[in-house]
Amino acid sequence: MSKKKIVILGAGYAGVLTAKKLAKKFKKNDEVSITLIDKNPYHTLLTELHEVAASRVSETAIRVDLKKIFYGRKVDLVMDYIENIDFVSNKLLGKKDSYDFDYLVLGTGSKPTFYGCKGAEENAFTLWSFEDAIKIKQHIINSFIKASEEIDSWERRKFLSFIVIGCGYTGIEMAGELGEWVDKLSEEYGINRAEVKIYIMDLLPKILPDLDEILREKTHKRLSKLGVDVLTESNITEVKENGVMVNNEKFIDANTIIWTAGIQGSDLLKNLDLEKKKNLRIETDEFLRAKGKNNVFVVGDNIFFVPENSNSPVPQMVENAEHSSKLVANNLKAMILEKELKSYEPKFHGVMVSVGGKYAVAQVGNPKRPLRLSGFFAMFIKHFVNIIYFIQIAGFNKAWNYLLDEFFRVPNRRSLVGGHFAKRSPNFWLLPLRVLIGWKWLQQGLDKIDSVISNPSDIFLIPSKAVDATSSATDWGSGAEAAAEWGEALYVPGWIENISEWFMDLVFYTAQGDFTTMASVFQTVIVFAEVIFGAFLIIGLFTAFSSFATVGMGLMIWASGMASLDMVWYLLGGIALIGGSGSTFGVDYYLLPWLKSKWKNIKFVRKWYLYS
Repeated sequence: MSKKKIVILGAGYAGVLTAKKLAKKFKKNDEVSITLIDKNPYHTLLTELHEVAASRVSETAIRVDLKKIFYGRKVDLVMDYIENIDFVSNKLLGKKDSYDFDYLVLGTGSKPTFYGCKGAEENAFTLWSFEDAIKIKQHIINSFIKASEEIDSWERRKFLSFIVIGCGYTGIEMAGELGEWVDKLSEEYGINRAEVKIYIMDLLPKILPDLDEILREKTHKRLSKLGVDVLTESNITEVKENGVMVNNEKFIDANTIIWTAGIQGSDLLKNLDLEKKKNLRIETDEFLRAKGKNNVFVVGDNIFFVPENSNSPVPQMVENAEHSSKLVANNLKAMILEKELKSYEPKFHGVMVSVGGKYAVAQVGNPKRPLRLSGFFAMFIKHFVNIIYFIQIAGFNKAWNYLLDEFFRVPNRRSLVGGHFAKRSPNFWLLPLRVLIGWKWLQQGLDKIDSVISNPSDIFLIPSKAVDATSSATDWGSGAEAAAEWGEALYVPGWIENISEWFMDLVFYTAQGDFTTMASVFQTVIVFAEVIFGAFLIIGLFTAFSSFATVGMGLMIWASGMASLDMVWYLLGGIALIGGSGSTFGVDYYLLPWLKSKWKNIKFVRKWYLYS
């Protein structure tokens, strides 16, 4: 049989997930080839565009290199702009080349639609691509710069007025982020925050029409708190370069207008010989095949399909992209292997909308009796859902970088947890603490190493069964002089004491109460570990791991009932150093970048995204 060619057009949410699932299903089948075609070499996280547009995360946070996603996988990547599709000869016609297919997956996504509003396409920014987000960010910064230099109050007012058109998910998220960001911009450029005006407008009578009234009210209240004026029942009849006309009667001045009022299918879909519905969505059968085209499947936003027991088509949201990609991958495999296809029966779990970096609303669970959340818990769910998606597309690498961007690199406390976890303190302030703690652990080990080498069976780090280990602090530094030097042992809760005693009875004592061979091994390992990790901390080598190890040793000593009050600062100091204090004035400064460069070039590591 000839090789079957599967071509996926579009590297959006649905296209990337479909390609990954197909690569897994056909990884051992040389009779099937999988090709993913997109005009860009990267996958853009469209639901996070507002975060870049309002400068909460870096520009790279919303972009993932396709080569990174598909490294070591059975997917051929092609960068080309497809201009037409010949369904008779099964050929994609691109600017650079043409591409044959046996099976086609259409996931070309959407583009903004302006509903015939005069001047909107020419004068408004859109928020539907990586480039859009960058343009908006730079334009807003430039507006504040110009406002700070402008002496004419009327012109200054226009520079400091911002209009978001559309009260759906994208518009609300953009307005919320902007409401947070302008506080910092006003401070940086010496502008009174009261001069800044932010409007969000929509023709509809309510914001977020798909959500419950309680959540709409909370969203409205949050926007007002951020200084955003919500103008519903506002028909934008014209968009000009310097403002918008509302209801043909009121003109609002603004040099920044962002259009988020709706989407339609991509330009490619306009001329294709396919049955299309409203906003160029492709009508499909229950197997998600384009009507009349048995070898053409549709995923994501391009689908127009009304599930059984539903009155409306599947929503254009990420969860639909995930569900449809799974079904299409399964049905493609079934078609090639001549097995039965499955119908699309999606179960959607709700929506989450962020209003800035600290607040969100969510309506999740059973559609008939949904769970309504707001604030911290809604924002937590949004982050959790994002991480699940990132693990699917780029594993640990993207999930870890997402956590860094959202919690540890966050500017101006614009995070779910404020700025408490933000990495702001330079590591060189920890240098004295690192050297001191390293020296103390090294000293502890050196004081005991002669005894361990000369007589490994002389056990002094583990209490004898004949002695009450919790009555005084046995010296984990100098053996018999413990009580005199260290005094009373730190309190150990009963349940931890019981676990410690159970473990020691199991590993370190014989039935007669004598020490086992493992006791000698354990004591020797601990002493050498004190020497090694103490030295590593002093020179700043593998500092994070070494600090973590010393904390672990300290906890073991405490749990065994042999730790004095001094152990408290050993533990707290070790925790403070886990962040990697060896990155300044330490070997890690030179070694870790070199190791990282070698590590991420290992094929297995790159394939499974085991790098940061």
